Amino acid sequence: MLAERRITEELMDDPALPEATYHAVLEDLARVNRVTMAHRPTLGFLDRALGHRKRFSLLDVGFGDGDMLRAIARWADRRGIEADLVGVDLNPRSVAAAKAATPDDLAIDYRTGDYADDMGRDWDFVVSSLVAHHMTHEQLVAFLRFMDREARGGWFINDLHRHGFAYAGYPVLARLFGWHEIVRKDGHTSIARSYRPEEWPPILAEAGIDGASVERHFPFRLCVAKIR
Repeated sequence: MLAERRITEELMDDPALPEATYHAVLEDLARVNRVTMAHRPTLGFLDRALGHRKRFSLLDVGFGDGDMLRAIARWADRRGIEADLVGVDLNPRSVAAAKAATPDDLAIDYRTGDYADDMGRDWDFVVSSLVAHHMTHEQLVAFLRFMDREARGGWFINDLHRHGFAYAGYPVLARLFGWHEIVRKDGHTSIARSYRPEEWPPILAEAGIDGASVERHFPFRLCVAKIR
């Protein structure tokens, strides 16, 4: 059933989705991320990649509700690290949702636009979460090349693992927590659209990238990282 990636549009990507519904979906997606400990792999990457540095700049592509950037901001603050955090998202409704969920004491710059507009900014790190499986093959290859070219310290893709147990179990978890109907349906679709470990190396090779690692993280996260 999951031998091949499913190429299916997700309901939250519909531009006709009412803004209030979109915001409610993003709020529940942030809850999903907390329950599934989705922030840990990205924070672990930063911990490894930063070393003894006390300052860094980071671009988060496809920030959604902004929960990953808020987690990074708090993580950096606890360690006395100065973080210049920027998020870019194609959906203009994401900025309002992220700003509404972000306390004033967290200095995060949320922007609407294409990540390609942020070339040449000398980013230390470029990250994304639950974005790769939304891209076409061509878009993903282009994104990998962008990250490898623009991120001086390294880059990190935090995504899902296309796994039968996750596919079967997610609807149960979603009903248990009472998440939004779109989150329930799209989460199931997202698992089917995501990748398996053996599918990443050929994509990386096509993008001309070496030195990247494909990492499994509990529960059912499949991440791709490169540290310089």
